[in-house]
Amino acid sequence: MEIKTDVLIIGSGIAGLYAALKISEFANVAVITKKEKSESNTNYAQGGIASVIDPNDSFEKHISDTLTAGDGLCDRKAVEVLVKEGPDKVFDLMKIGAEFTKKEDGSLDLAKEGGHSAHRIVHSKDLTGREVEMALLRAVSQKNNIQILENHFAIDLLTEHNIFQLRNEPINNRKCYGAYVLNCSTGTVITIQAKATILATGGLGQVYLHTTNPRIATGDGFAMAYRAGVVLGNMEFIQFHPTSLFTHHKANIYTPNFLISEAVRGFGGLLRNQKGERFMEKYDPRKELAPRDIVARAIDNELKKSGEDCVYLDITHKNADEIKSHFPHIYNNCLNYGIDITKNLIPVVPAAHYACGGIVVDLNGRTSLKGLYAVGEVSMTGVHGANRLASNSLLEALVFSYKAALDLKENISSLKYSDYPIPAWDESGTLSIEENIMITHSVKEIKHLMWDYVGIVRSNLRLDRAAHRMHLLYNEIEEFYKKTKVSESLLELRNIAATAHTIIKCAKLRKESRGLHYTIDYPFKLEKSENTIIQNKNP
Repeated sequence: MEIKTDVLIIGSGIAGLYAALKISEFANVAVITKKEKSESNTNYAQGGIASVIDPNDSFEKHISDTLTAGDGLCDRKAVEVLVKEGPDKVFDLMKIGAEFTKKEDGSLDLAKEGGHSAHRIVHSKDLTGREVEMALLRAVSQKNNIQILENHFAIDLLTEHNIFQLRNEPINNRKCYGAYVLNCSTGTVITIQAKATILATGGLGQVYLHTTNPRIATGDGFAMAYRAGVVLGNMEFIQFHPTSLFTHHKANIYTPNFLISEAVRGFGGLLRNQKGERFMEKYDPRKELAPRDIVARAIDNELKKSGEDCVYLDITHKNADEIKSHFPHIYNNCLNYGIDITKNLIPVVPAAHYACGGIVVDLNGRTSLKGLYAVGEVSMTGVHGANRLASNSLLEALVFSYKAALDLKENISSLKYSDYPIPAWDESGTLSIEENIMITHSVKEIKHLMWDYVGIVRSNLRLDRAAHRMHLLYNEIEEFYKKTKVSESLLELRNIAATAHTIIKCAKLRKESRGLHYTIDYPFKLEKSENTIIQNKNP
């Protein structure tokens, strides 16, 4: 089966849906998502959207805060675009139907989070992502030229290497013509051809043992892009959220840690060790409101010294009614674990949360592969540098999805379908897997390997060991994939392996400690730092 559309969007989070909405004004759009359309990283974004709305705030302040957090690796032009075009996108969301928390006078209730010098976080209590996602889904459902295919998993991008007559086309001359896609409900593989393809696949947290990311965040977009020879960069900069809820048991290997929002510390939450002592003042004068990488490393150090499993976040000194009003979702979720956050300390542990690197794009979301765009967390726009400022992620998704839509509006007439027929999916000679232990064991192995060797603190020895073992696993999994009938679990394993491979490659290239990448062998910062760039030359 083959589907043709003007624009194929892979992913249904804020980046994918906002792009679809804007592109639908001039072209037909197909959105595919491997789960239900509402399941995305966006849904799990509690904090909010950073934007300059308060008259006492300024673009320069927001730019400065972002550059400071990025630790010398931000692209200033990209940051300026992000900050200056941000407020319009927030108000556009409100027109679309997103309802944000307001004060009694009707003005937006602007919160303040770690690393910000002003109150500028637009939020919907502590479920901002879900509110935005639902508003966008309602708007998208009213568009007749947007087709959403749920339970469809993109396998690989279509380029010249899929076409027999063009397999030897030089890597830098190749184009993207869509994707091979698995219908998870039927088990059949379809071909979706498109004039332009947008990767909006979200994050990669499931590469790690502890993550706040949902089940779907298996690095699919990063992996597909790498396999297609697309340029990636700064994959070593993984943001570990300092405060995820620590529990002793998980339902399965993909169960995420529940995120205790940055906003809780912004509201006055205090970090304490097992003895009940505050410790952040030993690490940074900003204490609990220091940037996430500093707080995560501080907690990691406290845990290594004590040998304990967690530290505690204390908000019991605040008014109970205010706590419930500001954080109803966090309050109710913690109650499910027997923790009343108005009376009890919250056990917390760092968890992989956000990828600051990704597929290298320009200011319009264009990748190194013609016809392929990347938006949202899967992309590397340059706005985050070595560390993302809190609540800049949803803003980035909005601003650069819009930029990609504008670019497509101007250029889609020059983009075409393949002049050559795309071969149908061929699964001859493959076998159905009968023992899922082959997959689950490999996933566990990669998660533990990444957590132990490529986590918050790194070293040459750890990275060398990780690289050696991951090289073997990566090749083993690719061979296993070639012999096996595709399934959702197999594709996720393959993508986790490829994404872990790229993180390790970039981490080994960086010979300094900067932002989210800290290594005991290079504890200093280089005077001049550059992005780490990788590309698969043999896709």
